[in-house]
Amino acid sequence: MSEAAPSREVARRVLAAEFNDARYTFTESDDERAPVYSLLPTGERANRVFVVGTLTETEDLGDDAEYWRGRIVDPTGTFFTYAGQYQPDAAATLRETETPVYAAVVGKPSTYETEEGDVNVSLRPESITVVDDATRDRWVVEAAERTLERIQAFDGASAGAPAGEDAAVAGEYAAMAETQYAPDLAVYRDRAVAALEGLEDEPQVAAEA
Repeated sequence: MSEAAPSREVARRVLAAEFNDARYTFTESDDERAPVYSLLPTGERANRVFVVGTLTETEDLGDDAEYWRGRIVDPTGTFFTYAGQYQPDAAATLRETETPVYAAVVGKPSTYETEEGDVNVSLRPESITVVDDATRDRWVVEAAERTLERIQAFDGASAGAPAGEDAAVAGEYAAMAETQYAPDLAVYRDRAVAALEGLEDEPQVAAEA
């Protein structure tokens, strides 16, 4: 009987405001093929993420070969995604898509340290897909709700709530986030709530227009 193929990591829903603060990465084994995780400030690990926003700008930064950058905006900030010869389908989407348009990206967080010592966070895409406004709105709701759930779990871990196995794991990442970031969770809570409230206001804005 053949061994089962390893399951893919869950693609986390994360808003741009938090994603861009997730500058710390780690692995959980010494295996050279071990997945690399980005540590979210709200106390969760992310090897893959799923984001949706407005693709506002694309640019080919390559010299000898195409290397495309996409700028994607959600209600809390901006994601940058980069695609070249190793992501041909994503690069083709960035090349051929007229902006602005809603786009969904599944990919892996990537960090880069500048000469000044700053760490920039971007998204290495597995896929980029043009989507409709309903898909974008559903994602905003899901991403905001997941953010609030992570914050609640973080607060529970900090308060020493009774821990099963899942809670113990969540507490481990919350403790790691506290050490690496000392995050102000109220910032992410406020951004998530504002994103949800913005969706509620959109139909009224459209009706007035």
